[in-house]
Amino acid sequence: MQVIENLKVKEKVYIEKLENGLTVMIIPKKGIQKKYMIWGTHYGSNESSFIVPGEDELTTVPNGVAHFLEHKLFEQENGTNSLDVLTSLGVEANAYTTNDHTAYLFECTDNFYEAMDELMDYVQHPYFTDENVEKEKGIIGQEIMMYDDYPEWRVYLNAMQAMYHNNPVKIDIVGTIETIRKIDKEILYKCYHTFYNPSNMTMVLCGDFVPENMLEEVKKRLVNTKASGEIKRVYPKEPEEIVQEKIEQKLEVSQPLYTIGIKDTGKCDVKKHIAMEILLNLLIGRSSNLYKELYHEGIVYAQPSLEYEFTNIYAHVLMNGQANNPEKVYQKLKEEVQKFKTNGINKSDFNRMKKMIYGGYVKEYNDVSDIARMFLADYFKGINSFDYLEEIEGITVEYLEQILKDVFKEEKMVLSIVKN
Repeated sequence: MQVIENLKVKEKVYIEKLENGLTVMIIPKKGIQKKYMIWGTHYGSNESSFIVPGEDELTTVPNGVAHFLEHKLFEQENGTNSLDVLTSLGVEANAYTTNDHTAYLFECTDNFYEAMDELMDYVQHPYFTDENVEKEKGIIGQEIMMYDDYPEWRVYLNAMQAMYHNNPVKIDIVGTIETIRKIDKEILYKCYHTFYNPSNMTMVLCGDFVPENMLEEVKKRLVNTKASGEIKRVYPKEPEEIVQEKIEQKLEVSQPLYTIGIKDTGKCDVKKHIAMEILLNLLIGRSSNLYKELYHEGIVYAQPSLEYEFTNIYAHVLMNGQANNPEKVYQKLKEEVQKFKTNGINKSDFNRMKKMIYGGYVKEYNDVSDIARMFLADYFKGINSFDYLEEIEGITVEYLEQILKDVFKEEKMVLSIVKN
């Protein structure tokens, strides 16, 4: 196995690519009682047009298939639901779908190998019938309608739709009532066999394991499947400009919700991600001048959540929060960006924030679930999670000022508001 060690956090990751193409990552945590397993496929809601390995024709499927598959995999031919089986073992089990991957997971202190048996069994044995697919449409339809009335989700999704013309990130991960109606068992099996091939999957295990022994436990539970060729993913072209600057929706809320988005069309990597985290906290984080001003004026009551999201096909900044005057927050942010561009970034503030961000990275290695989910999500982006601990040292004020200039452009900014 390849072994990558990071001396800063005194952690090692053991990586093995098996003959069938599956990548297994094991992070031993000696003396820790909790154990965590997550098995993911590099397949999320972005993938609705693709060319199956060995085929020439383009396959296009309805939006929402990746999430639909995630729901259906728990249902077994013998009538049991694997989520119920895992819960009866006393483990915390779950699954989730994002824009770029789907994952199945559990966390436990006892019954690890029994839970591993169940998880690896249901992920490798799909069971779809006309009847159970039709039944699931009703369940997911209810979920879609629930999210349609969920203000925090609407303010986010509206921001996506204000930023992006064609990119699939603007589409709800679960699809729509109309798109899920078109899903049938043949579509599910085709997408399963295309994207759930081991060569498109990664497994991460974190706990008090001996890596060589754990690798053998994984191998003996694998179905005999050969690695497939490369899946050609086809995405629509996306213009650089935004769709519209402002979008507003009326829903029942105690106070207006807002999402400020910034569309980034430049190249994304670990170094840039770190710089964006530092920049966002300097601009409107808890200790920033702007946040203190907005708080003391009674415009906001809590720090907004700050994110920089990216995959190989999109990147954007998101600032989410509640404010009695979202337009004022948006205007003040634009003014603060301009001040930073004109006056430069204060070096002592920069050094303080850099240390805070680094401390956050180190803290993530305290919890087996944080570690495993982080390594999986980063791997699908072509990143080793240790890179964040190494790259942060090379971030300078000058680099930060360049990123500020490149990304924080008024013509790329959007404001989404949900209010009564």
